[in-house]
Parts: sequence; structure tokens; C-alpha cells
Amino acid sequence: MKIIGLHWLDFAIIILYLAGMVAMGFRLSRRNKTAGDFYLAGRKLGKFTQFFLNFGASTNADQAVAVSREIYRQGIGGMWIQYLVLFLTPFYWFTTAFMRRSRVTTLGDFYTERFRSPFLGGAFAVFTLVMAFIGGGVSYMVAGKMVQALTPKDAAVLTAAEREEVAQFAEYQALKKEVDAGLAPDREARYQELNDRAKKGELRAFISYTDPLIVYFIFALVVSAYTIMGGFIAAAMTDIVQGFLIVIFSLMLIPIGLARVGGFSGLHAKVPEFMFNLFGSASLSEYAWYTILAMILANLVSIIASAPMMQTAGSAKNEMTARFGMIAGTFFKRILMIFWALAGLLAIALFGGQLHDPDLIWGLMTRELLFPSAVGLMLVGILAANMSTLSANAVSYSALFVHNLYQPVRPGRSDRHYLAVGKVMLALVLFGGVGTALFVGNLLVLFQYFISLPAIFGASIWLGFIWRRLTKNAVIIQVFICFAIIAVIPNVFQTWTWARTNPSFLAETRPRTVEARTAALAEDVDAGRATAVGEKILKTHAIEPAAVFYEKVARQDPADPASPKIGLGRFNAEIWVCSWFGIDFTKATKAQLMAVRFGFDALFPFLLLFLISAVTRPVPKPDLDRFFARIHTAVLPDPADDAAAVRAAAEDPGLYRGRKVWPCSSWEIMKPGKWDIIGFGGSWLLVGVIILLLWLMVSLK
Repeated sequence: MKIIGLHWLDFAIIILYLAGMVAMGFRLSRRNKTAGDFYLAGRKLGKFTQFFLNFGASTNADQAVAVSREIYRQGIGGMWIQYLVLFLTPFYWFTTAFMRRSRVTTLGDFYTERFRSPFLGGAFAVFTLVMAFIGGGVSYMVAGKMVQALTPKDAAVLTAAEREEVAQFAEYQALKKEVDAGLAPDREARYQELNDRAKKGELRAFISYTDPLIVYFIFALVVSAYTIMGGFIAAAMTDIVQGFLIVIFSLMLIPIGLARVGGFSGLHAKVPEFMFNLFGSASLSEYAWYTILAMILANLVSIIASAPMMQTAGSAKNEMTARFGMIAGTFFKRILMIFWALAGLLAIALFGGQLHDPDLIWGLMTRELLFPSAVGLMLVGILAANMSTLSANAVSYSALFVHNLYQPVRPGRSDRHYLAVGKVMLALVLFGGVGTALFVGNLLVLFQYFISLPAIFGASIWLGFIWRRLTKNAVIIQVFICFAIIAVIPNVFQTWTWARTNPSFLAETRPRTVEARTAALAEDVDAGRATAVGEKILKTHAIEPAAVFYEKVARQDPADPASPKIGLGRFNAEIWVCSWFGIDFTKATKAQLMAVRFGFDALFPFLLLFLISAVTRPVPKPDLDRFFARIHTAVLPDPADDAAAVRAAAEDPGLYRGRKVWPCSSWEIMKPGKWDIIGFGGSWLLVGVIILLLWLMVSLK
């Protein structure tokens, strides 16, 4: 028996899980006596809970889907859309200490304290709430697409229009396999028509019974229920349960998938050799080494602007607990990502070319490889991974709204009043993500936003912690300029007909033909191009033009070869700004275009901050002394002792000046202590171990 296309066992498992989460939230609601309990769990969480809190809060099912979908498109190099965070993990050793020593509730409070500017605190809160809608949309999309992939319609019940979509997708994939060898003129024209239809989302590999909107609302309702009742302690406790489920969903597909393709030797026989290149191919991949480096820089700037980081660090009972929880939890996630990468390679071998939307790959693998009850467990794991992040983040965003937007205009109200307002905002944030999920249909677009958008504020947070000379006016001007370039123009231009049809914005890179010596696949042997699998042969690859300023460029009417072209997707304003200096981007590769975009997002905010700070008035010295006294004073267990230590450092900055690398400068960079060396150095050793494990995984044959 099936219910909405799912086996009754799978449906029952999902219902039991959702009911259990709501019941847990109700039970934990009794622990919340004050706003401090609700938002920071009373600052009492230990190492065990901090480990699962950081692991759960940083691990989304959408990350697993993003890794597998990009590997499905690009090979193992595509995993860097998410795995670039591996190189950022050691820096969490310092950012976590910054957050805990700030002794504030939200990152908006950081701006208020550091720059004596409630305006900047409120601006960060507004920006983060917008990001919250985007983040929620990602989680809902993953859940919705997962269910869609598991509930396909039978061919017999498809409408005529739906059958035509599916048939055209199959025709498109068949023609795409012949592109490298060259197509006859009539078949080339048909391929270009279908290619433009695919860019516009008009072709589908299958049609689903499921309306994703229903999935989105049920998901939001359950997360809202248990988080509103239990607050941050509910998010932390449910993360323990959800942490185990995340491990299960990350591993389930691997043994069955490997058996289906014939082990690692079978995997290499079916997947092109360049797709096992860890750092991509400069000629064949969108993720060359320099692209990955630019994305790492952009994400390094962005990570410190993650609002939930203040909640996770602030909820720990002491500084070392916060550091341990962050490093251990995030590194455990990095290990699981190796299995997500292997799932993406298996997807290429099993289903290469069979999907109109790579976001559906995890759901398709679940449907094809798993059995009843295992499918339900996978769905629960996906839901658990997203719920763990959504709940912790929603509490952080609620705190931002109350502390940095509502309380300044409604001061003097009771703790109970502010808590009630925060709970309403929490629900609005969670349900607001539904709108994003309906508006944006591509996970990759949203993930690229997450890499660069937080850098708008991230640059000033980094400098705010280590450079006294950074000024309030510099931050305000920099935020407005960068917000216009990175957020406003890209979204406005993709909606304006003038911009989407402007010939100067429709430039494309030049088509190229690339020859690469690679190991022969089973299909090469079948076609007579090689005598054995693994034999080195020379293969020709046709590299189609890529849009320079837009995500894609396609004809308005795919059936008419003379139809004018139109820009689709995000407008890359960063590349547009760089083109003002005479750079011809039509000669670039897709990998180079991405490197320019993310490199700009990483470095341009710092350039503005340094230049504008040099000509604007700094924050008064007494205010700076009070702020940096906190940052340079380790958190003590007893609140009274801690307050006394901070007060003494503020009254006499000489207590910590001798520990600075440059004592007489405006740079507040401290000489590393024993635990700084152990934590930061040990983290880099773990980075090396994980890269070694990843290399071993792609090298097994």
C-alpha cells in the first residue's frame, strides 16, 4: 500500500519522527524561564552538547545534495562548492574565541559595542534576516525535491504535455552525447533548440505527484512548533538525535551503490578520468585550482558574519568548551562530506545524463537503490539534517530582531514581552523561507550567494576584532556600496527587460575544442575507440560558450534560430565592474569567470574599508579600550570574577599591551599562546589527514 506515492512503512517512519520532535520540544519548554535561557540555553552547555550542536547546526542535507549535484555535473572538483570550508575550519579556533569573549547576545550587538552604532547593529540584523529567508529556502527546497524524486508519476497517467516534456528531455540527452563528435546541421539546430529549452527549465526527466509547497509548509510547521516551545535548548537537544540520523543518511547509499557499479574498478570504468581530479581541470571543469582559491578567500571573509555562531559559542559554559565543540563538530562534518562526494561519483556512473535537474540526484539514488523502510529512514535523515540547522539558526535570527531592531524602539518592556515578540519573529523567519524556495529553483545559485553575500559584513567584523583604526563611517559606506554590487544589482538586473536584452550584457565566451589524454571508459571500448578500459586515448571535448555577465544566455524562442537572446539567472555585477577597466572576458573560461567574481567579493570590501578609514574619524579611545578589554580577557567561570577582570583591563590597557605582536600599533593581534598553537596547528594537521583520505578514496581502483 502506498500513501502519496510512498510505501506505508516509509510514511509511518516520517510521521513518528515528526511527532517525536514536537514532543521533545514540549518537554524541554519547561527549562525556559528567561530570555537568556531561550536564546543562549543559560550559557551552560557542555562539550558533549556543544559537539552535537555545532555538528548539527553546520550540517545540512542541502550541503550533501549540493556536493553530490555538483560532482554529478563537474566531477570530484565540483565538491569544492561546499568542501572549501575544510580550509576555513582551523580559523574557527580564533573566531569562536572572539565570539565567546565578546560577551554579547548577537552579532548585531557586536556592531553596537564596537562602533557605538545601534544603526549598524540594526543594519546587520536586517541583512541577516534577509539571509535567513534564503537559508530557509535552501532547506525547504532539498526536502521538497527529495520527496518529488521519490514520488514520480507513472507514464500511463502523464498528460500529453507532460509526455512531450519527458520525450524532449530524452532526445536532448541523446544529442548531447554526440556533441563532441560533431552533429549534422539539422541535428545541431535541433540540439540548440533543446539546449535553450533546458536552460529555461522547460524539459523534465520525470513528473512528480508531489506539490513541493505542501512539503514546505509541513516542514516549517514542525520546526516552528518544537523550537518555539523549547528555544535554543530544544535546538541543542534535538541536534543530538538528529546528529545520529545525519550519519545514517550520509552512509546508506554507499555500499549498495558500489555493489551496483562493480566496486571502485567499475566506478573508474564508467566515469571519465578528469572527473577524479581533486582540484578540477582548468580546461574541462568550472572548478579549477584558482577558482577554488577565490571561493576559499570569499568564504573566509564570510564565515565570521554567520549570526548563529554567536549563539553556539555564547551558549557554552566556558571558552574552551566553545572552541572544542566548534572544531570537533565541524571536522566530523568534513569527514562525512567524503561520503557525500563518493555518492556524487556513484551518481555519474549510475544515472549520468538521466536527470533534468541535478538537485534531484540524491532523491533518485534513494528511490533506485533503497528498499521500503530504508527510504523512510533516508527521508528522516534528510529532514533531521535540515531541522537541526533551521532550529538553531531561527533562534539566532529571532534574538537579532529583538535585541537590535525591536528593543531599541520599544525599550523598557518586560522580559516576557520581548520573549513573546521573539517567538513570533522566529515563526515568521521559518515560514518566510517558503517564499524563497518557491522563487528560486536552483540550489547552486543559493549556495553561491551564501559564499559571497556575508562578506559584505564579514570584512568589517574581521577588521573590527583586530584593527582599532576601522571607523564607523567606513563600515557604513562599504556596506552600502558592496550591498549594491553583490546583492541589489544582480537581482534587479535579472528582472529588468532592458538589462536582460541589452546586447552588451549578453556576451558569451568563445566556443573551444579541447583535446585531453584520458583513460578509456567502457563506452569507449564499445565504440571501438580503445581496446581495453583504462587504456590512454586522446579524446576531443567541445566546450560550449558560457554567459559572461548572466548565469545563462538563451534564445527567447528556442524553436526560432533567429530569435533574439535573453539573459537568465543572476547578473554578475562583479564581472561587470571589472569590465570597466577594459578586460575582455569573452576570452576567459567559466572557471576564470567564477574566480574573478569570488575574488572581487573577498577583496573589494577590505579595499574600501582601508581607504575610507584613512579619511574618517575613528571611534573614541575609551570606547575602544572597553571593547578590546573584553576581547583580550579570557572568559572566567565565575561571572563576578569575569566582570572584574574585564573592568581592570579596560582601566589599564597596559595589562595586555605587552602580549600584542605590534604593541605600539593600532593592530590588536596577540602573540599566540600554547592553546592557540595546539588548536590552530592541530586543526591544519586534521585538514591534511582529510585531504589524504579524500585522495585515497578517488584513487581506489
